[in-house]
Amino acid sequence: MGLWDTLKQHAGAQFLDVIQWLDDTNDTMVYRFPIFNQAITDKSKLVVREGQAAVFIHEGAMSDVFGPGTYTLDTRNAPITGFFQSIAYGLNMPYKGDIYFIDTTQFTENRWGTSNPVMMRDAEFGPVRIRAFGIYSFRVTDPEIFLKQVVGTDGLFTTDEIAGQLKRKLVSGLADTIGKAKIPVLDLAANYMDLGDQLRDRMNPAFNESYGITLTDFTIENISLPANVEKALDDRSRMGVLGNLGAYQQLKSADAIEVAAGNTGLGGAGVGMGVGFGMGNMMGNQMSGSMNQAGPFNAHQGMQGGPAPVPPPMPGQETWHYNGPTGQAQLKTAELVQRIGQDRSGNHQVWKAGMAAWKSWKDVPELATALPPGPPPMPSAASYHYAGADGQSEKSLDEVVAAVKADPDGKHHVWQDGWDGWKAATDVAEVKAALSAGPPPPPSGGPPPPPM
Repeated sequence: MGLWDTLKQHAGAQFLDVIQWLDDTNDTMVYRFPIFNQAITDKSKLVVREGQAAVFIHEGAMSDVFGPGTYTLDTRNAPITGFFQSIAYGLNMPYKGDIYFIDTTQFTENRWGTSNPVMMRDAEFGPVRIRAFGIYSFRVTDPEIFLKQVVGTDGLFTTDEIAGQLKRKLVSGLADTIGKAKIPVLDLAANYMDLGDQLRDRMNPAFNESYGITLTDFTIENISLPANVEKALDDRSRMGVLGNLGAYQQLKSADAIEVAAGNTGLGGAGVGMGVGFGMGNMMGNQMSGSMNQAGPFNAHQGMQGGPAPVPPPMPGQETWHYNGPTGQAQLKTAELVQRIGQDRSGNHQVWKAGMAAWKSWKDVPELATALPPGPPPMPSAASYHYAGADGQSEKSLDEVVAAVKADPDGKHHVWQDGWDGWKAATDVAEVKAALSAGPPPPPSGGPPPPPM
């Protein structure tokens, strides 16, 4: 009796001529081919279709990875030898190999979304919370890493088993990507595709290394704000469409009239009608007064006409809020320039509508350029920061010269605004010139003769 006949008789083994995997699901990523109580015949065929990879495991260690194609399995094929080693020992030991088929096609239509709002800082609205959702696609690009790091010994691995981990990674990466992009909230919708591409490129190196998979697509379908913030934006848009605040108030009044007229539960229909008529008369008077100023209201086109826009103040006539050595005041530009010019070194702080905070007049270009340049200080009145044997102080040119003359061998250093560092006093041109200037020479010819 031959070896194969013995295997058939004692083990009831089913001989396999073709090893292949046909999958009709769309979520199975890994399938372990069943070889228990089965035998692989010599010269049998391994068929790996496009979009698949086959991995052979021998005694718990990975033997080889086969890409798409048809392979002949025999005892002289090194990766397959391990499957026939058990046969060499008769029936006393079981088969020691496993075959895993891995689907390498794209797994699409995987949903992702933020379970909790993501906080971000917006330049216009400040801190805001956003929610986002969309879809992503991925595929296995390194079957060996995927089998070792993710699947393990799982004989039937589906997308559900890894989707949760991928979603958490993607949401974390999205929050980081949006934060670094610094795109205003109102402009996010115009950058969905760019943000998705950035996230895909950022996450792929980590996904390849950790899971052996590649993110092929990441799509952002929507990024939304909290309901109260969206309502505020809707009101802001309505005001922009209507044209002015008066029109918005009239619209709200009209809405209130409609609600009041339809409310018949306040003590009966008669009371409801009375309240409705009363509110209608009151608001109608207000609306008529407003309409006289803002123009007629058209239900399809909003407010018609309206008061002419008020021109901005003439240059130099803006009103500034001033705070300085002389106290607080509201000054026109010309008055403010005059007051600052009287004391340029004073702490003059200014503010006007449109500015975010108070500023020094030196930081406001229209004021800094409006002041004529002041005269330079007199040479003898030039101020220096002085450091010498008697400590540090602020001295004029004459005082520095006097200090050097009083102690010629001492160390005298000076500094002025705009210099890179301290200088020896004797290296400063003005000081050197003052030191070299001695008393005037005596008159030529000698003194006149004394009187007789």
